[in-house]
Amino acid sequence: MLQCLVIGSGVSGLATALSLQKAGHTAVVYEAYAVPSDGIGGFLTLAVNGFDALNTLGVKPAAAELGFSTPRMSMYLGSTGRHLIDFEFGGTLPDGTTARTLTRSELYGLLRTEATRRGIKIEYGKRLSAVTERADGVTAVFDDGTSAGGDLLIGADGLRSTVRTLIEPRSPAPRSIPLLNTGGITPAGTLPAGTVDIGPGQMKMIFGKRCFYCYMQDPAGRIWWFANPLQRTREDVSQLDTGELRDWLTGLVAGDKTPMASIISASPDIIRPYSTFDFPSIPRWHRGRMVLVGDAAHAASPSSGQGASMAIEDAVTLGRAVEGIRPDTAGASALRTALTRYEAERRERAEAVVEWGRRSAAPKIRGQFSRVLEDLVLKAVFRSLSRKAAADFDWIYRHHIEWDTRKSAGFQAPVPPGAGAGDVA
Repeated sequence: MLQCLVIGSGVSGLATALSLQKAGHTAVVYEAYAVPSDGIGGFLTLAVNGFDALNTLGVKPAAAELGFSTPRMSMYLGSTGRHLIDFEFGGTLPDGTTARTLTRSELYGLLRTEATRRGIKIEYGKRLSAVTERADGVTAVFDDGTSAGGDLLIGADGLRSTVRTLIEPRSPAPRSIPLLNTGGITPAGTLPAGTVDIGPGQMKMIFGKRCFYCYMQDPAGRIWWFANPLQRTREDVSQLDTGELRDWLTGLVAGDKTPMASIISASPDIIRPYSTFDFPSIPRWHRGRMVLVGDAAHAASPSSGQGASMAIEDAVTLGRAVEGIRPDTAGASALRTALTRYEAERRERAEAVVEWGRRSAAPKIRGQFSRVLEDLVLKAVFRSLSRKAAADFDWIYRHHIEWDTRKSAGFQAPVPPGAGAGDVA
């Protein structure tokens, strides 16, 4: 049984701790912040491949009760209201599970509750400052002066990972995407009847004159929305108060033929805009007794809709890779082999998803002068895309990790057909 030190208690870290326990090992999670992050963060849409991975960890039934089903998306031009295309977002698992939209806090809370129920310890106020490796183990040193020893250290510490710099100091910096992320939830009953033109479960995504945005309705009648304004160096909107931010956003969408301005105006709280990044590739994911999972290894653009799903897939693959390894001399060699196998199984798929997400974000990055021409060609682009078989996206959504390696000998992560084809989704 390995003693595993998991650095970071987000979705990636908690899923990894659950997976390591399934593999027969002991995991302790160390979180830099002093308290749990309940209620913090916006919302996300968890795709069916994420639910498939959660099923392996035994938490899918509970996760499938969170949020609301969002199996469909439609795209429109804001300037004219013209419909571009309808998508089925990832399809449906055999048991009927579809993609679901939920708050990040809900998913985090579920994983934390389940980890605690299963006896996994989470320690807060433990910000990693250094790691010492020996032939027989690894020690994490925290900035409060304490330390912890174990057999394996997992960096689940996100985009600005400390563990990543310890594994490979030459790792590149995260790659900027010139879009901001913001959003909110409009309470039911705050908009006049007939304002919103979609039913529950449909994402309406709009290429607006000055901003890309999306809104959807949950079964209770609340409107969930996000917006991706261009990030401009001459303005810093992150410091605007809620009223100023509301005015700025409604100004960006006011000229479009959609109800978005009314939706924003009726939102009591708006997420403070933040910059977006991705992380396409790093030289290595592991070294010695340290390894990376989730955004620490491969952060994807939010446009991919795959951040949480990919982190959970990492967790399952890592747990499967280290199952049965012992903390002895023979186990040290087996551990190195297992970490190499884990990286080999995940890297190609992860980097393909990151690049796919970046291509998906590209149509949102539209200047005022280029927008008119782009509006003319977007219809043709999406008409061409609608003719593509749904199977073209199976490499993303139909990915399954078989825990029993006897059933998956020679496993290779599927990659997209024509990975450089410039698909937009």
